[in-house]
Amino acid sequence: MQLPKYKDIEEAHQRIMPFIVKTPVVSSKKINLLFGAEIFFKCENQQKVKAFKYRGATNAVQKLNIDEAARGVATHSSGNHAAALSLAAKMRNIPAYIVMPSSSPTIKVKNVENYGGIITFCEPTLQAREEILEKVIEKYDAEFIHPYNNFNVISGQGTACVELIKEVEQLDIVIAPVGGGGLLSGTSIAAKYLLPNIQVIGAEPANADDARRSLKAGKIITDFNKETIADGLRTYLGTLTFEIIKNNVTDILTATEESIITAMSILHNQGGIVVEPSSAVPLAVMLENKSFFIGKRVGIIVSGGNI
Repeated sequence: MQLPKYKDIEEAHQRIMPFIVKTPVVSSKKINLLFGAEIFFKCENQQKVKAFKYRGATNAVQKLNIDEAARGVATHSSGNHAAALSLAAKMRNIPAYIVMPSSSPTIKVKNVENYGGIITFCEPTLQAREEILEKVIEKYDAEFIHPYNNFNVISGQGTACVELIKEVEQLDIVIAPVGGGGLLSGTSIAAKYLLPNIQVIGAEPANADDARRSLKAGKIITDFNKETIADGLRTYLGTLTFEIIKNNVTDILTATEESIITAMSILHNQGGIVVEPSSAVPLAVMLENKSFFIGKRVGIIVSGGNI
């Protein structure tokens, strides 16, 4: 199994720079005082499509050769990856075929349509998604771009951490939320290369702690309830992301639903940062583990702002 290395992230960064936003890194004195730490927020909520997902999708689309690109790209998603892939494909003037559950929120459907995605609806089950996607790929011979278990997607996601570290230079800890693991994987590769002694922490809802359980069990775990406000983190780890996280990540910490909501409020009221629940999970795990972070320089990847 070939895993991305730092050079792949570096090459991805050069490839996607004409298309992405170099998002700001912000800090809040009020939040720093509250936590007794220096916290630097990499604001991917200000990225195009309001999410880090645009980085990975753009890298994957731009890496396609001419013949592959001409056939278009396809995926199944009801969230940020659907919008990100649609816009990334639009930037290359190729079609994006998106399979979405019929239960998808209207605003998310409109986002995909506005970015040029061609939607096929399906029943709101994973089996239905996969079956319909298979038919779409067969019909158009489109290239499947997985939301996270994709070499080029992971490489693209790591570029946010590269920008963060190059701006603040020194960090003791970097935290990224973990669902399918694309962001945490890319972050961990970049962080460990640029700052070998850094601790890389995954942040996960306690109600959907499959990544934490998977690392403990030594295998990918999928069979349990995933009811959480942090809907972007309900996915399971992939084969690529599991291997990378297993090798690079110091620990995965979890947070309760109450802490996630409190963290959203702190970010908005104290830091002026509007985030979706998944993006608040890193600060939520800091709330529940304050002593671990006191006196440290902490980088947080704010993954998105689609509330």
